[in-house]
Amino acid sequence: MQKYSRNLRACLGRLKPYVAGRGIGEIAAKYGFFPEEVVKLGSNENPYGPSPRVFEAMARVRPERYPEPEPLIESLAEYAGTEPENVLIGAGMDGVMDTITRLFLDPGDRTLIYTPTFSYYEILTVTAGADPVFLPRGPDFEVPTEVPKGVKIVFICSPNNPTGDLIPEDDLRSILETAEGIVFLDEAYAEFSDQNFLPLAAEYENLVVGRTASKAFGLAGMRLGYAVAPDWMAKEYRRAAPPFFGLTTPTVAAGIAALGDIEHMRRSVRAIREERDRLRAAIPAFRPSGGNFLYLETDEPSGKFAERLLRKGVIIRDCFSFRGAGDHAVRVTVGTPAENDRFLEACGEVCGSP
Repeated sequence: MQKYSRNLRACLGRLKPYVAGRGIGEIAAKYGFFPEEVVKLGSNENPYGPSPRVFEAMARVRPERYPEPEPLIESLAEYAGTEPENVLIGAGMDGVMDTITRLFLDPGDRTLIYTPTFSYYEILTVTAGADPVFLPRGPDFEVPTEVPKGVKIVFICSPNNPTGDLIPEDDLRSILETAEGIVFLDEAYAEFSDQNFLPLAAEYENLVVGRTASKAFGLAGMRLGYAVAPDWMAKEYRRAAPPFFGLTTPTVAAGIAALGDIEHMRRSVRAIREERDRLRAAIPAFRPSGGNFLYLETDEPSGKFAERLLRKGVIIRDCFSFRGAGDHAVRVTVGTPAENDRFLEACGEVCGSP
């Protein structure tokens, strides 16, 4: 094995694996719960799930057939208010970003990442042989608008994961107008905010706005991501994308069905926003958030705080794995009223115990 392992790329030594949220089965087995007793508030999933039409559409799928993504692209274009030619799709937004980095990054190139934020930007950069430049956000998690010279891709997340902050439009425009490379704006959580920068993709030749069906549409398990990009980039994207854009036939069917029931999505978003406000009223230390999650700086180490909640059957996210977040911050997904009640009860017990 050692003989062959020498063929591994040297850049892998610079990587830490992506850390996902804890699973229900894992926590139930470890702490002696039935799976249905565990409340999962650590992965920013939509607790209301997708439209019932999704299940009906998937029941009609022929899995022996390759996907036909064109109708999905047309549905996404209508939802995003753009032309089908400008829509990029992939296996989750991760898949979209993976193809984008293949378009632009050569070994030795640089990307700009504002920390703390989604850690996959760093993984994409390093596996391309490029070098991430990390700029810490300001005291209120604001994004510095000065872009260093020679940066090929600027990654911006708004609402930002894990802090929930939104980038002001003036700051985004400043970055777009000074950056020498492209700007990838990750708007995975946009539906939960009052912010929508999709129209700016028609104004700037260096802007890609990424979206996902995982959050507001409740399709996290189907891995459907998309983006809106200028004509010149969309053309190159289609040359570099994997066959069928990495999608499955069930994913295509699920996406079309979900986009055909926008009102279901809007109802779940309204419910989540109402519960987000209720959680902030109950725990004022939560930061304001434009996402379906809330960020909390803890008095005790975040790992210890999260572990104590796990013992109560409540999963939240310790933010220690987010570069720059430190070891005193957690992220809590907004769940259903019953799930949030469980969290508040467990939090009260934990904070009131030694």
